[in-house]
Amino acid sequence: MPDIQEHYDKIYRYCFFKLHHAQTAEDLTQETFLRFLECDSYQDTGRPLAFLYTVARNLCMDELRKKKWEPLPEELPLRQQEGLDEAISLQMAMEKLSDRERELILLRYVNEVAYADLCGFYACSRFALYREIKQILKKLKNELGEMR
Repeated sequence: MPDIQEHYDKIYRYCFFKLHHAQTAEDLTQETFLRFLECDSYQDTGRPLAFLYTVARNLCMDELRKKKWEPLPEELPLRQQEGLDEAISLQMAMEKLSDRERELILLRYVNEVAYADLCGFYACSRFALYREIKQILKKLKNELGEMR
């Protein structure tokens, strides 16, 4: 069994991104790993991350259905004044993306999930996923260019 603990932070960030609530994200992250470890149907294909994200996504969706969470305004964890304008511009541009587009950017560039794992998670080809992410990045670049 691969070392799953290295993925804990990635799954937590994903849950927090979906729910904007730290305690619930932590609970669902733990539940994700419990379900993974207890699952008899998972066959070790060498891609546990795709399985973990699928479980986490389903748990987050169940939680959102169960409770109508009020999304909290996202606070920028910046310690310096320098770069604040760019961070605000990026946040505004990200808000213009769809949920799927924001999720793809988070998974690929924040959590550094490999394309192969993302393909398993989204059930699409590597080429289709690469093209979609390239279009999202172009969209972000255009939005940022318009804001300046």
